[in-house]
Amino acid sequence: MNFAVDSNAVVQRARSVLATEAQAVAALEPRVGESFVKAVTVLLNASGRVVVTGIGKSGHVARKLAATLASTGTPAFFVHPAEASHGDLGMISRNDVVIALSNSGEVAEINLLLTPIKRVGATLIAITGNERSTLAVEADIALDARVDEEACPLGLAPTASTAAAMALGDALAMALLEARGFTAEDFARSHPGGSLGRKLITHVRDVMRTGAAIPVVNIDATMEQALFEITGKGMGMTVVMSADNSLAGIFTDGDLRRCLPKLTNFATARVADFMTRTPVTIGPDELAVEAVSLLENTRKQQLIVINERREVLGALQMHDLLRAKVV
Repeated sequence: MNFAVDSNAVVQRARSVLATEAQAVAALEPRVGESFVKAVTVLLNASGRVVVTGIGKSGHVARKLAATLASTGTPAFFVHPAEASHGDLGMISRNDVVIALSNSGEVAEINLLLTPIKRVGATLIAITGNERSTLAVEADIALDARVDEEACPLGLAPTASTAAAMALGDALAMALLEARGFTAEDFARSHPGGSLGRKLITHVRDVMRTGAAIPVVNIDATMEQALFEITGKGMGMTVVMSADNSLAGIFTDGDLRRCLPKLTNFATARVADFMTRTPVTIGPDELAVEAVSLLENTRKQQLIVINERREVLGALQMHDLLRAKVV
């Protein structure tokens, strides 16, 4: 069956949904105050873990909140409220903090857990759209996530309310991240398998070529010797070293093309007369993504890795960075 689509109606509905949800999230801002600070303080000082629970659409938001907390320095996990009432409540201890999400605050599966949670001694934080609900009243701390209307044209499907709850959860997680002094390096340690993690933890020293893999000639080398080193090491260049073993320059394929009209004898011409004396360099402790940026900004193909004494520690090119998957 094919349905006709009214383009104007589709665009108008989409814009209406986005506007309604944006207004719902914006309305949360002035409500962030003392209760929010208390929630952050409790979570920050908890000696146990954070247990997040919810059911239905609130359950999906709760799962996302638990994942965000766990990846930003606050150990957290999701417990389904129905499973909790059939044994999983044993996962919760007196040192834990429970965050329960429910827009109505009157979901039976959630409210059934309130007494057992109090009996265990765990702290309960509610994120709810009804500040007079059972959940809000019984919670140690209640965060107000109410919305004036759903974005659903029927006023039924959780839309603006889930957007508001998710935004408030994100605000909680980010406030905790900042309060903990959580850094990009900490984040990377929680995400070692992703491209973001690799970018944040991979340093130049991890991907650079070292030892015999570096094409090197001394300052007195002939063009013939330099060409042999370039061809043999496959980097499209050779490092040129001074007498004291510090970096003197670089001789590249490009330098070779530019000097060809001037050469009469490869065997006697000196590489020092044609090399680039100011090569692009980088330190070994820089992030590999900084090497990518440097290569792109300078439009170079190779980087020489040096220390503060200009001693050559390594070399790399864009292919090395591609293989390390930091590009």
